Parts: sequence; C-alpha cells; structure tokens
Amino acid sequence: MTVTLSFREEIAVIVLDRPAALNALSFEVLKRLDDAFVEVAASAARALVVTGAGPKAFCAGADIAELRNRSLMDQKRGAEFGQRVFSRLNALPIASIAVINGYAFGGGLEMALAATFRIVLPQAKLGLPEIKLGLIPGYGGTQRLPRLVGEARALEIIMTGRTVTANEAVAIGLANRLVEGDPVEAGLAFAREFTGFGLPALAMAREAVTRALDVPLQEGLRIEADLSTLAYQTSDAEEGMSAFLEKRQPQFRDA
Repeated sequence: MTVTLSFREEIAVIVLDRPAALNALSFEVLKRLDDAFVEVAASAARALVVTGAGPKAFCAGADIAELRNRSLMDQKRGAEFGQRVFSRLNALPIASIAVINGYAFGGGLEMALAATFRIVLPQAKLGLPEIKLGLIPGYGGTQRLPRLVGEARALEIIMTGRTVTANEAVAIGLANRLVEGDPVEAGLAFAREFTGFGLPALAMAREAVTRALDVPLQEGLRIEADLSTLAYQTSDAEEGMSAFLEKRQPQFRDA
C-alpha cells in the first residue's frame, strides 16, 4: 500500500508509504489519499495525523515523469484533482496535523499547508521549487502559503524556489512547532493537547478563525459573535462552566 490509514485510539494516522520514492505524489497516491480522507471524515476520530514513511521525506512532491507530455485539459484536470484532494483534507470536521519529518517539497508542502497544523522535525526541509522546472505550484500553494506567512514571504519562497529549514519554518509561522523523536508519536502527542475538548467548540473555533481570513474585521467579529453564541447553547458549554465552578475536570460529550 502506498497510503496506510490506521487508528490510534481517538486519532487517525495516515502514512505516505513510498520511502524509496521519497513518498512522492503520483496520481494513484492522490486517489488513495482522497479515499483515506473520506474514511477519516466518516470515522469517530477526533484528530488526524499525516506523515511520511522513512527517515528522509514527508513527501518530496509530484512524480515529475507523470506530468510530462499531457494535454492541456489533462494538465488542468490534474491540478484541479490535486486541489480537490487537499481541500478535502482542509475541510475535515476534525483538526489535522502534518508531521514533516524530512523533505516537504512541491505537492508535499501543499498537502501540509492544507492541514490545520504543521509540526517539523529538525531535519525537515520545506519549499515550493516548481519555478526551477518552469512551473508554478498547482495544488493550492500560491493560495495557502501567503495566508500563513504573508504575501512578501510567500512570493519570495515561490519565486526563488528556495528551501526553508525547520527553524525558519517555525520562525515565520509556516510551522507551529519543532519536535523531536518518532513522527507519529510526536503527532499523537500534539493532537492530544486538544482532543479531550468538545468537538463542537473545536469546530466552531476553527470556523471563526478561517472564515475571518477572507472578510473585513467587522464582518469577522460578527462571525465570532454568532459562533460564540452558538457555543453557549451546547451541553458541553454547560458542562465546562459547571466543572470550572465545581473545581473538577469536565466530561465533554460532543453535544
């Protein structure tokens, strides 16, 4: 299998398993990822961890050989398919963590950008090097990268095709945290910092932040007020406030 899906208690784990090819994204791998994301969405998982097999790469990008000698429409359909797959990851009802344990280039970084969080091991190297092939990113990189690091930094990274180190990725907001050890275990530990909270509140927090990115401040504040009001109507909110006043741990029920 080029993509494996397993469950570690409340957390789904997807591993790109083509270490000999640096976990590159063939169209077949994209299809298997799409199927895995659908399965995760239908599961009882409370978070998703995505990483790559082997010590060298999270995902080194597309299989370049597959991209040559294709018709104009095939190229467009290919880009749209990659965008749909990563948009499915982005739209999961639960938070996702990309654990970058080596190279994350091209489509590999674009997949990580579609995750909710990115954590990096010290050997991680990130970049969108398509410009070196006379191309530009096509799976969402030109849209998601500037939303994370700003227009100027995104343009520099895309137009030079340079490599970003793990430390720089954290410094510029491309990654959330530098971690050590086994990638899956690091991802599980990160996920468990929030999986104990109620899923409705987690989902509303994500929605408030992501929707605000595309609207003026006053509209974003209206969205926050609406979602905050909805959060108060949940059983989890009543349980959380009661537990606080009673000085005990809350027992959230995702309701």
